[in-house]
Amino acid sequence: LNDSYCFCLRDYVPQDAGINQVLFTDPIDLDDENQIVSDLTCIGIVGIQDPVRPEVPHAIQRCQRAGITVRMVTGDNINTARSIAIQCKIISPGSDFLILEGPVFNEKIRDENGVIKQELIDQIWPSLRVLARSSPADKYNLVKGIIESKLSKNREVVAVTGDGTNDGPALRKADVGFAMVTRFKSCLTVASVKSQGIAGTDVAKEASDIILTDDNFTSIVKAVMWGRNVYDSIAKFLQFQLTVNFVAVIIAFLGACAIEDSPLKAIQMLWVNLIMDSLAALALATELPGEELLSRKPYGRKKPIISRTMMKNIIGHGLYQLTVVLVLIFAGDKIFDIDCAIGRPGVPTQHFTLVFNCFVLMTLFNMFNARKIHGELNVFEKLFTNRLFCGIWLSCIVLQIVIVQAGGYVFSTVPLTSHQWLWCIFFSVGELLWGQVVAAIPSSKLPRQMEFGAGDVQEIPLQGFEPLEPDILSIQCQDRSATGLWHWSVGRIQTKIRVVEAFREGVSPDTTMARNQFLRTSLQKLQSWHSGHKSGVVANGPSE
Repeated sequence: LNDSYCFCLRDYVPQDAGINQVLFTDPIDLDDENQIVSDLTCIGIVGIQDPVRPEVPHAIQRCQRAGITVRMVTGDNINTARSIAIQCKIISPGSDFLILEGPVFNEKIRDENGVIKQELIDQIWPSLRVLARSSPADKYNLVKGIIESKLSKNREVVAVTGDGTNDGPALRKADVGFAMVTRFKSCLTVASVKSQGIAGTDVAKEASDIILTDDNFTSIVKAVMWGRNVYDSIAKFLQFQLTVNFVAVIIAFLGACAIEDSPLKAIQMLWVNLIMDSLAALALATELPGEELLSRKPYGRKKPIISRTMMKNIIGHGLYQLTVVLVLIFAGDKIFDIDCAIGRPGVPTQHFTLVFNCFVLMTLFNMFNARKIHGELNVFEKLFTNRLFCGIWLSCIVLQIVIVQAGGYVFSTVPLTSHQWLWCIFFSVGELLWGQVVAAIPSSKLPRQMEFGAGDVQEIPLQGFEPLEPDILSIQCQDRSATGLWHWSVGRIQTKIRVVEAFREGVSPDTTMARNQFLRTSLQKLQSWHSGHKSGVVANGPSE
């Protein structure tokens, strides 16, 4: 059970007192809590459970498989928190993971002078899975401690979910803050796992980076999958584009130096750039995320965008294409028994048309190799699930045939024979076979100097949240939350008064006046009660 309530009764009668009745002659002092809650008779105890959504345990297991450690930080008591954690598969019965209460955690992370020490936090957080009865400061200190930990070479990346005002500091401090807009009480976790409705506070939304509009924990798993998929899509496109640039630039440079002419004309280079930029981006960046993304470890914060595997593919495929093209430029006329185009600038020839056609076809077939950036051998895996890729690739093939066979002086091409087309296809299919050879080379044996794109991460300073002391933070957050709730309640009552007045316009004036006076009197009493109650709360400090 998440909450339990005990309903009790005590009669106040203005006459002789009977059993369980109290005689009173003076007005009851409703501000005297001790007097009101004494001599009560229990009517019943009601337990309220906030059940775990059916899809949450599976989603948490998927997170764990993806290398994400899920921790639950909640204000519930430790028994409730342990039960929910077991239901959600955060921990298993009999596991030796730590389950602590907020006061115990707050005591363990401080030295004898009451100062928080990072080395003390490092002794706790690796095995901590559940933190119960936690305050906003406990949540913040846990997130801050994990982020600033030096236990591993790579800094931990922390994501936090929250739904209330008290979660604001932790959401702001985290690398990624998810606002779970809920109408139930806050349960902040690196995975919030309770069933939640759609309401939420503006404070959590402002402090977060991502707002989950469907209010579902499984959306975090989807966000992880799409995040990794976007990273992979960018890497695929870069791998393909750099390979094309590597070959095209060297061909243009060697052509200008050796034969004083470019084998690839300006209009042909525009077509290559169209394939390389726009069409390749659409084809390679539209891969849908799959479950295999969750089977890999998360990318590090400083991971190079161009890995050793990618650089191996760029250089390997670039050398293959460059070798074929250079052989065709300097020996293609002899191999195919055609007129040599060297020394004939501005005249379309079969020789340079063969070079252009072979280069474009090898580039198109290399798009299959570019779909894999982690050394996978099956480059056709899930190919037909991406219809846009297939459509773009087939369209490029058709357009290439039209350009070669009917481009003429516009594209500086001469129609090729079927024999020459077969050789171009042969060299292009060789790209796929050569890709298997390149993939067989172990990337771990390559020097780390082949990686590019790594950089330092700049931390964004947090203003207004540091330093945070537990008592001060609890008072501020709870008082702010109570004030907001009070204004919301008063606004609701005022709205109801206006609605009643609108519906009572057709009723007699005396009746309408009496009802309005009654509602206004009730509102004034509520406001008076709030003033006295608020001063008492501030004086007594935060309550659980």
